[in-house]
Amino acid sequence: MASAARNSQRRRGCGRIGSRLLVRVAAPDAVVGIPTLGLTYASRVAEVIGLSDFVALGHSRKFWYDDALSEVSVSSTSPDQNKRVYLDPRSLALLDGRRILLVDDVLSTGTSLSAVLRLLVKAGRPPTAIGVAMTQTQAWRAVLGRIDSRWPTVVRSAMSTPLLVPHEDGGWQPEAVTPVQGMDA
Repeated sequence: MASAARNSQRRRGCGRIGSRLLVRVAAPDAVVGIPTLGLTYASRVAEVIGLSDFVALGHSRKFWYDDALSEVSVSSTSPDQNKRVYLDPRSLALLDGRRILLVDDVLSTGTSLSAVLRLLVKAGRPPTAIGVAMTQTQAWRAVLGRIDSRWPTVVRSAMSTPLLVPHEDGGWQPEAVTPVQGMDA
């Protein structure tokens, strides 16, 4: 019973963050979720906007997948793991001509999101907007900007946390923030 209560509480939390995120994003008509925790948010966001389903990217290759619809993915939480992110070829039709919202839980360094962006662009399905529950630091801006200067401008988040850096008094202070056109500072 305690497990069911925790799951219900998590869904409500995802719903509140998902709703806050949607306020910041232009009306999408398709949602793509990034594994692993981004799938939870993508499911809730799709539900809130009235979509019956969303496209789930994955790290596990199914036998019918096409290697051309995959990219090497490195993340800050598992930098030593060589993994790939896959787009199910059966999902391509679901994204044709759609305003795609790409959803993830956290955007920190931008390395895993970069792999997903390369994959979706290669598949001819670039997102219109990128929604994340939380941005951490500012490092992701430069990483995404190296792929295409528009990517940092289409990111929206429900909340942000700075990188804390040591201060001369022995405490901590937030890193300097460089505003990006079209984004909250």
